[in-house]
Amino acid sequence: MNNLLSMHQLTDTDIMRLIERALEMKSGNYTPVKEEKYIANLFFEPSTRTKASFEMAERRLGITSIPFDADHSSVTKGESLYDTCRTMEAIGCDALVIRHGITEYYDEMEDLGIPIINGGDGSGSHPTQSLLDLMTIYDRFGTFSGLKVVIAGDITHSRVAKSNQQALSKLGAEVSFCAPEAWQDDSMAAPYVDLDDAVEEADVIMLLRVQHERHDDAVDFTKKGYHMQYGMTLARHQRMKESAIIMHPAPVNRDVEIDGRLIEGPRSVIFEQMKNGVFMRMSVLQEILGSEN
Repeated sequence: MNNLLSMHQLTDTDIMRLIERALEMKSGNYTPVKEEKYIANLFFEPSTRTKASFEMAERRLGITSIPFDADHSSVTKGESLYDTCRTMEAIGCDALVIRHGITEYYDEMEDLGIPIINGGDGSGSHPTQSLLDLMTIYDRFGTFSGLKVVIAGDITHSRVAKSNQQALSKLGAEVSFCAPEAWQDDSMAAPYVDLDDAVEEADVIMLLRVQHERHDDAVDFTKKGYHMQYGMTLARHQRMKESAIIMHPAPVNRDVEIDGRLIEGPRSVIFEQMKNGVFMRMSVLQEILGSEN
């Protein structure tokens, strides 16, 4: 695997290899890389979890992270993303982790001589988030086949929804969406359901953040109104299957996508997802850098 740009490029075998290695790493079974490696984490959009977990993954593997701050770089002088990436290649970076607001920014990087790991592109893809979500589901259920997964929220603007729908369907899960009509995306092959109808049968309820920063025309929802129609309320939580789990890629708008009292409840795996993100990104880094021991 030379790059990780989207879930489209991964086969079932690729996904399971990455998951199984990440689970081994979570149990403490890994060795830092033997050769000296350098990575620049180029984040042009705000990030807490993805950026920090890549940095932690790199440190655990003994990889040196080259500091980069878009607000204090030549980007402010008009430098293109391509030229920034070529600069990092020229100074000796072995790979780049990139998050950028342009969907499929990586199409302009064909001449780059080092690997790219996509940390999120616009409303396009977020493969490492999808992989850590898959790891979390597999760790809980031991399979994907036949699982009923409901992805609820801002579907149109969510790279997480797109990546997970692609991967989960490929692995045999039954994926459906729940969203306000204005945030539905008919280009993806999954039915839309009413959350009240689906909540009792779902094995996984995957909630999405309302991405206000990506809305050209605001949908008229109050926080309470959205929560009551499309969020995980206490009433819906009580109707879930005992074995079902609640997921969210975070950051969470408390009491909007989910009642704040449920975030650390027994069905929530939100913080487990964050923990798993470190080990999945370690797995991806070893795959990309060819440094598996």
